[in-house]
Amino acid sequence: MKVAILTDTNSGISKEEAENIGIYVMPMPVLIDGEVFFEGDNLTEEEFYEALTSGKNVSTSQPSPVDVIDTWEALFEKMYDEIVYIPMSSGLSGSCMTAKGLAQEYVGKVYIVDNHRISVTMRASVIKAKQYADQGCDGKTICEKLEKDAYNATIYVSVNTLEFLRKGGRITPAAATIGTVLKIKPILSIQGEKLDSYATVRGPMKKCEEKMISACKYDLFNRFPSVRPNQLHVGGGRCRT
Repeated sequence: MKVAILTDTNSGISKEEAENIGIYVMPMPVLIDGEVFFEGDNLTEEEFYEALTSGKNVSTSQPSPVDVIDTWEALFEKMYDEIVYIPMSSGLSGSCMTAKGLAQEYVGKVYIVDNHRISVTMRASVIKAKQYADQGCDGKTICEKLEKDAYNATIYVSVNTLEFLRKGGRITPAAATIGTVLKIKPILSIQGEKLDSYATVRGPMKKCEEKMISACKYDLFNRFPSVRPNQLHVGGGRCRT
């Protein structure tokens, strides 16, 4: 059984990295002032952040059904028997449910994984899916394993400015103004299919970092006390915005 592992750029995996890993990645559409770009194809991270900070109208979208089906068909042309597609969490985008609808025409051939993840945790799922495929697991088994493990992950994130949360409708303009004046920074968590408020910190970003590290320590010793070191994945990073 030859199984293709497919994800999208919400996993943080570039096309070049995907080739090295042996998986496939779909570029997510980004609208900038009404023009459509695709992550990793004709839009770099630097260009994306430049558009954000320069005040352009930036929004994201899900891949079109035509692009999704064309990608699946291209993989079958490469002589794959099955496809395991890992899009971002259904709670954060409609792309997962759209894919599930399309997969009804590919029963037994395309498996859509909704393991409620994005970014670094989604990346870990993709890597694990590839390992399962290399071990000889079929698409159905891989899908079941990933969804069973779905909630064993958490992302903590904080922002230095409330401007983009305001633009995205996450907070009201009044809350953004008050938060900016009082130097209040939110810490958000993604655990499962929701983006929730975890805590608020007043002061520099260093305090946010300390709070997030404490949250990770709590998870390590309380949520995952029986996890062995070789089963633990920790990732992080900073964005210049």
